[in-house]
Amino acid sequence: MSRQPVIDGLEFARTGSKLQGVWPVADFPRLRDALHADAGSLRYEIEGVPEEQGRPTLRLRVDGALQLVCQRCLGALELPLRIDVSLQLAATQAEIDAEPLAAEGPERIVAGREMPVHDLIEDELLLAIPIAPRHERCGGREAVAARATNSPFAGLRGLIGSTKH
Repeated sequence: MSRQPVIDGLEFARTGSKLQGVWPVADFPRLRDALHADAGSLRYEIEGVPEEQGRPTLRLRVDGALQLVCQRCLGALELPLRIDVSLQLAATQAEIDAEPLAAEGPERIVAGREMPVHDLIEDELLLAIPIAPRHERCGGREAVAARATNSPFAGLRGLIGSTKH
């Protein structure tokens, strides 16, 4: 893994800084359990916005695709990604807790002097993955039925009936 970029969240937003790059999917360890394969890479861009709705904000964009595991057939399922999220920054958790949570507003996070960009991206990737990803149409049900008829115990029925003493 190469050196990971770290930003000072409030300073990054205040100055309207911008950072972009490409990250290999294999470098996101918290995603591994959901992935069928960790090949490929994701393009990202993070931009500081000095004032959005009266607060400093980070705008994060991620484009690419993940190869997830279909929960029906256990095969590969490609999930195209186009994440575009605003992360409103607060100096403390108490500042976030003091305001009611808006259902349609931007996400609010505590800004730090050392915010790993990798972690911000990985958090958003985890939020983008469906709870139970599956193909719209796949051999999931048919595959389960086929496995049931090809059960290793199916042959025992014939043996039990033919062993009369």
